[in-house]
Amino acid sequence: MIKYLGSKRRLVPVLAQLCAASGARTALDLFTGTTRVAQAFKTQGVAVTAVDTARYAHIFAQCYIETDAAAVDMTALHVAIDHLNRLRGRQGYVHRTFSQEARFFQPFNAARIDAARDAIERRYAGSPLYPLLLTSLIEAADRVDSTTGVQMAYVKQWAPRSANPLVLRVPELLSGAGRAVRGDAAVVAPTLGPFDLAYLDPPYNQHRYFTNYHVWETLVAWDAPEPYGVARKRIDARDPSTRSAFNSKRTMPDALRQTVRGVDCELLVLSYNDESWLGVAELETLCGEGREVATLAFDSARYVGARIGIYDPSGVKVGRVSHLSNHELLVIAGEGDLVRHVVDAVGRMGDGTCAPGPDRLQWAP
Repeated sequence: MIKYLGSKRRLVPVLAQLCAASGARTALDLFTGTTRVAQAFKTQGVAVTAVDTARYAHIFAQCYIETDAAAVDMTALHVAIDHLNRLRGRQGYVHRTFSQEARFFQPFNAARIDAARDAIERRYAGSPLYPLLLTSLIEAADRVDSTTGVQMAYVKQWAPRSANPLVLRVPELLSGAGRAVRGDAAVVAPTLGPFDLAYLDPPYNQHRYFTNYHVWETLVAWDAPEPYGVARKRIDARDPSTRSAFNSKRTMPDALRQTVRGVDCELLVLSYNDESWLGVAELETLCGEGREVATLAFDSARYVGARIGIYDPSGVKVGRVSHLSNHELLVIAGEGDLVRHVVDAVGRMGDGTCAPGPDRLQWAP
């Protein structure tokens, strides 16, 4: 799984417990990202629909959610991975843009990425193996990059992992049914249901995943876009069509309200953060139209940027760390007995064996 801002790694056991306690057989993961949560649901035998606007997220969803491991020709997959790992490097777009003009990858790995990506497009486009191989390549590249986790910048000195050779691995596929959908959440939500459980993890602020992970966007699109800036972002990042209503404080509340109203589900679970644009009361009002609502809060470490952002470009300390933790919120809405049942199930997890129990529980009046 790639390094990802907003990853719900720590909350996955909680969300999996919520899903199990709800008895869901169908689930929606509407801002799926790396599909970490969708995979947790699928592992329980739930038929999952994973949705995102990002190209790379759609590829992950095709690999881990839409693909049934039982239907994959594993021999052919292993042969393909072995072939890609044996390729000699080729100095192409990745080498020039992300190794020479920027420093995301060491030159020898950038050339290997170019060679592997060309081979995937040439030999496997249209094949069931295509999203699996692209996923393998992105995950391999992530293991040897030189960033702090986002692609708006790279570290000044090569990260130690960047010296490791690029090695593709066979993705850990899951058995079972699933669906991958690429589209805007507010637009596609009304067309997808009904679901037993819907999980929403919208962006929390103005930072766009399109630019935070522009290298992965380009690896999937493979369109050699004109790059700009120190980070060599895609030129279409300047196009208004690549901006989301969820990344604007002015437009986000209406976009989220429209999305929540469009989702057809028995139980709604919304992830949010207590340092973001909407407060708990606003979230509960938004999610609670015709539903009973409870909010769980979990103590969480802030992103590494909270620590390194106090230094200027020359490395001089220019500020101080205000705080290193915040609260991740889960707003749970549905029929009263069901909400109370799943909240009780999460409360019983606070023994340290799987995940922390909620630091705070609030019921909407």
